[in-house]
Amino acid sequence: MEKHILVVLPHPDDEAFGTAGTLAMHIQQGTKITYACLTLGEMGRNMGIPPFANRVTLPDIRKQELEASCRAIGIHDLRLLGFHDKMIEFEDKQLLDSRIEELLKELQPSLVITFYPGYSVHPDHDACGAAVIRAIEKLPADKRPVVHCMAFSKDHEQAIGRPDVVIDVKSYLKQKMASIQSHRSQFQAAELMGRNSLSDQEIQARFGTERFWTYRFD
Repeated sequence: MEKHILVVLPHPDDEAFGTAGTLAMHIQQGTKITYACLTLGEMGRNMGIPPFANRVTLPDIRKQELEASCRAIGIHDLRLLGFHDKMIEFEDKQLLDSRIEELLKELQPSLVITFYPGYSVHPDHDACGAAVIRAIEKLPADKRPVVHCMAFSKDHEQAIGRPDVVIDVKSYLKQKMASIQSHRSQFQAAELMGRNSLSDQEIQARFGTERFWTYRFD
């Protein structure tokens, strides 16, 4: 069992698809989870269907959705770091890294989950993962937590190989689907599932496995 898991992701909803089942599993096993979310996703383009948010109200709505997602998964320690959506790559690296270093020092996690830098599509994803790696690299090799990364860019497996951590989360789909559906402004049922609901078998096939790459420090 992991002692403490630190999840560092840039946007509300990043936790839902790739990690929610895994985190619910660890929580059931008694592991402490801290989720550090860098932004409130205030530049998200979706406002709900029909729209129920606008550019002014979206940050607060997405904060509430994130809190609901954490409740669905069972996460009690949510840290909002207050950086700007779609600007992580332009943030002061020393400031960004220092916030992550503070969390590492406080929590001393045995496992950190983030995005694989360079292979996670969105610039915020890549910049977040890169900051996590920089912060952990500063630790002595024998003090570094294991890092599990998500990756899904085109042809990423040609560059980094196949995932070495594959977790069956079918037993935790109730928590995972509740997490996804908490983010109503971004992923309403009609958008997520298509106009026709998926069968239980289709949901299990689509969402029942979560994949990670263990980051190899040089």
